Amino acid sequence: MAENYYLFDQATLKDFAARLLEAAGTPTPHALLTAESLVQADLRGVDSHGVQLLTFYLERIARGEVDPRAAGRVISEQGGCLLYDGQNGLGQVVSDACCGHAVRLAREHGISLVVARDSNHFGAAAFWALRISSAGLIGIVMCNATGQVPPWQGREGRLGTNPICMSVPGEDGRPWLLDMATTAVAAGKIYKAYFAGEPSIPAGWALDREGRPTTDPKEAYHGLLMPLGGYKGYGLAMMVEILSGVLGGGAMASQVGGVRTVGRPARNSQTFLGIDVARFMPLDVFRQRMQRLVADVKSAPPAAGYEEVLVAGEPEWRAQALRSAQGIPLSRGVWEKLTAAAGRLGVEPPPASNS
Repeated sequence: MAENYYLFDQATLKDFAARLLEAAGTPTPHALLTAESLVQADLRGVDSHGVQLLTFYLERIARGEVDPRAAGRVISEQGGCLLYDGQNGLGQVVSDACCGHAVRLAREHGISLVVARDSNHFGAAAFWALRISSAGLIGIVMCNATGQVPPWQGREGRLGTNPICMSVPGEDGRPWLLDMATTAVAAGKIYKAYFAGEPSIPAGWALDREGRPTTDPKEAYHGLLMPLGGYKGYGLAMMVEILSGVLGGGAMASQVGGVRTVGRPARNSQTFLGIDVARFMPLDVFRQRMQRLVADVKSAPPAAGYEEVLVAGEPEWRAQALRSAQGIPLSRGVWEKLTAAAGRLGVEPPPASNS
């Protein structure tokens, strides 16, 4: 491991994250849930949505922009449709409640659509889609986000990274799992590069504040993100905005804040869809069909320069196996931010090691 990174086992990192949240006034169950979601992202190699986000969460709680004690409430329920008021609570707490409703309603009606408004950042969407698919359902999760993305042919941010995630029931708890932003990369990858002091990011990820393409992490951090595939990513981001912010009656587009917003609630909207596979075929049959589909796709000869064909979720499951054994790496920059927060909150950090 490079000298600029430290290694932590998941239990140690989760405990530290939870203690930081508790010291900031978060009830223990809320703190443990939030810490779990962030550490699981790190464990799966999705560092953009891991504990590096915790410093943002803590800052927003300290400024009174997030209510760490709020749990949200049901606004309305009709058939398989439910509307939820997040009451400006932690996104993980709101999402936990919404996933429970999505599973309950899908089992009752065959399909469910739960939309939350006035929530906050909920970590990686995969954590919630997996929660739904672990109940034997197909889980689809979407949310709107900070307006860091210009509309196609525009040069000011209006839409967010607006991710789309889908998870299906799979064998051994490792399902086919797609978790993608509608931008070229998640905003957190820009944050990671910036915090780690990396000299550059790949071309095509970001724009500077004037709307010019940049590979400078600092300019990207203060700039804009590029839509995925140009106008196609722009269209997908609008679709997510419609199914979350518009449908839920919440904040839309430039009204939406985020982890870096100062002085106002984020007001994120989140959508949770559950599909009961058993309404179509026995769950075992579905899993067998998925295995055949994956095997068929992976049987394609790899292109030049590649050793194998992968399907959605495989890189993350492999990262999880590796990091479970070797530890989760945090950059020196992220660790310094976390330990600074710990100092302010009177929390003792765990020892850091490069090996």
